[in-house]
Amino acid sequence: MREVRIGTRGSALAVVQAERVAAEVRRRYSELAPVLVKIKTSGDKFAQIPLSRVGGKGLFIKEIEEALQAEQVDLAVHSMKDVPTETAAGLTIAAILEREDPSDALISRRGIKLDALPAGARIGTSSLRRQAQLLRYRPDLTVIPLRGNLDTRLGKLGSEGLDALVVATAGVNRLGRQEEITEILPAEISLPAVGQGALGLEIRATDQKMHDLVGPMSHRPSVLTIGAERAFLARLGGGCQVPIAAHAELNGDQLRLKALVAAPDGTVMVRGEREGPSILAEGIGVGLAEDLLRRGADRILQELSGISFEPPAAP
Repeated sequence: MREVRIGTRGSALAVVQAERVAAEVRRRYSELAPVLVKIKTSGDKFAQIPLSRVGGKGLFIKEIEEALQAEQVDLAVHSMKDVPTETAAGLTIAAILEREDPSDALISRRGIKLDALPAGARIGTSSLRRQAQLLRYRPDLTVIPLRGNLDTRLGKLGSEGLDALVVATAGVNRLGRQEEITEILPAEISLPAVGQGALGLEIRATDQKMHDLVGPMSHRPSVLTIGAERAFLARLGGGCQVPIAAHAELNGDQLRLKALVAAPDGTVMVRGEREGPSILAEGIGVGLAEDLLRRGADRILQELSGISFEPPAAP
């Protein structure tokens, strides 16, 4: 029986996600024996520093990618929201699994929904994207930056005097803790992160055997929607320092992408949407990014990240 080494972070959620992939490998290929290799990433090592201050891209996958490049693992499992739009040298995302619920969820200590939380309520979150949208919707709230993996953040609800948390619904579901969710936040209040809810399988670009193994696991609709979101993000060049959100949905052969760029305090926000044939998914993403840049997103990005933009093409 041939061993397949699967690289993953060591958090409870990451292990659950990697085990799902291992189970799928066993189901499809009885002659293979998947083995999890747990790797500590930079994002785990600097768990007490806000992501917006740590900076850089790929904090949660860098060391796993290095293990792939060094042939210490054969396959890596990533949350697609953690994967930079520029692929590391010699590597490729060979499959994107069927996306799960991409939404954000509110978990409150007393089961109180967002609209009913009192003025000044303390809400914990790990992302500037969630912070900006929460403050846009309810500027009277107090947003507390949190770090740590998902199970650690869930534990902080009681230990840090918080009234509520906002986290990814898919992660809570994968941990089997969905009964703790108070409310699923609609996209109008909290538009998801690029790639949220989806798992990507990364391999060495030259490893044809592994490509043949994981390729059939890819879910075409998820590839299209996440491709549009990632093309949007790539055109903006944003990272953890900038509140950026994007979510694409399919309706038959049509794809609709909604996105936003915001100031961290939510006082400035540029939103938009674009629709077109799904085969043009990446073009839809780039087109919407250029639209938002023309309407003021360029100024937000320049102020927060120092990125300088070429003028967008004429509409």
